[in-house]
Amino acid sequence: MQDDQFEILIIGSGEAGKYLAWTMAKAGRRTAVVERGLIGGSCPNIACLPSKNIIYSAKLAELTARAAEFGVSTGPVTIEMPAVRARKRQMVDGLINLHLDRYESSGAHLILGEARLLGYKTVEVKATNGEIRVLTGDQVFLNLGTHAAIPDLPGLKAAKPLTHVEALELDRVPKHLIVLGGGFVGLEFAQAVRRFGSQVTVVERGAQLCASEDTDVAEALFHLFQDEGIDVQLESDLVGVEGLSGQQVRMRIRGPQGERPLEGSDVLVAAGRVPNTQNLGLEKTGVELDDRGYIRVNERLQTTAPGIWAMGECAGSPQFTHAAFDDFRVVHENLTGGDRSTRDRIVPFCLFTDPEFARVGLNESEARRRAIPYRLGKIPMSSVLRTRTISETRGFMKALIATASDEILGFAAFGAEAGEVMAVVQTAMLAKLPYSALRDAIFTHPTIAEGLTILFAAVPTRSVMGAANVQA
Repeated sequence: MQDDQFEILIIGSGEAGKYLAWTMAKAGRRTAVVERGLIGGSCPNIACLPSKNIIYSAKLAELTARAAEFGVSTGPVTIEMPAVRARKRQMVDGLINLHLDRYESSGAHLILGEARLLGYKTVEVKATNGEIRVLTGDQVFLNLGTHAAIPDLPGLKAAKPLTHVEALELDRVPKHLIVLGGGFVGLEFAQAVRRFGSQVTVVERGAQLCASEDTDVAEALFHLFQDEGIDVQLESDLVGVEGLSGQQVRMRIRGPQGERPLEGSDVLVAAGRVPNTQNLGLEKTGVELDDRGYIRVNERLQTTAPGIWAMGECAGSPQFTHAAFDDFRVVHENLTGGDRSTRDRIVPFCLFTDPEFARVGLNESEARRRAIPYRLGKIPMSSVLRTRTISETRGFMKALIATASDEILGFAAFGAEAGEVMAVVQTAMLAKLPYSALRDAIFTHPTIAEGLTILFAAVPTRSVMGAANVQA
């Protein structure tokens, strides 16, 4: 077999790509991964893990500011952003080394360079030193990822705004950070930077934060931000920008009260993602894109070109690392005789504000839109005694239960350790347990999970369910 001919050829070393490479190489398949720079993909380098690292530093800053509330006396506290960044970088370096070790032990070839498709199953790779290799694969896997969208608005690109990538490398606290976008990335960074001492304004086009979530969730996040001194401008469009992010920016935004100026020191754009599918040569392979630029795939993640697969965000999968890992499992099982698919999978998610917001399954908005009737159980987090021991009583938990059965349709929590509690409910949903199994379970006291017995006890039973208790 020629040096540049592989059985498995993967473009992109993100979550799905790297696990497929390691697994297939260990199984004896000649495997190569082409990566243009981020070994291991976005998650360990510029996304999930480094952002949560910095968010935890911000949490420590918040707890220190509240020290007297817990009976702890502290002296003057300062934020050293170079040290915050250094801690993050140390973690990332360790993760990169961990990935390199996995490549070496698995036998998969990691080829660093820019990939371009020359034709069906043929890839040209240009290394950073200018060297060019042409690779072929019996089967090709596209794990291309996405990048932050910069809206085409007057002066915005010229202002050189931050995206999440640059925000993770800040070695200073911005005097006044303006965040464009009220989604997950924008909200997590807005709160963290505020806790480091920055003035923060969030500008959101929609009528609420987290547009796809229920109104009570959006309102809870809005009030959280208000309480922390974050200015939130809803139903506000950016008209234009002057200046340079990192120095001074002058904006004009148009909201319900008309057009007004907004000045700040830095701008963070958190306005969605764009698939990395352009200028790659996909048109030469028979791989089709949808109208948003994502790769068309079936439920087994096969593209329109035989023998070429797509995984992760470029294939339109939910934009979470855990979804990408499941994409790997879907592809791997189909390569090895299985029949796994993306159909009907339950994908949870968590917003890592403090407190967290976590959800799995349907929310109320989706259930109503799909005309799915449900019973609702909802309790404040203050009903969970563990929250009182840690002085974290903000938020609520709620669950949607089918009206004709005891099936759990969905769960959401805004509160302490929401992501961990959600996993308990998701497990019950995967096992198709009735909600009463959690209602009647014995959970350790005092834990946050113990609150599930209170929550599910608040669900109206079918025997007493009346019109007032049924949501539709």
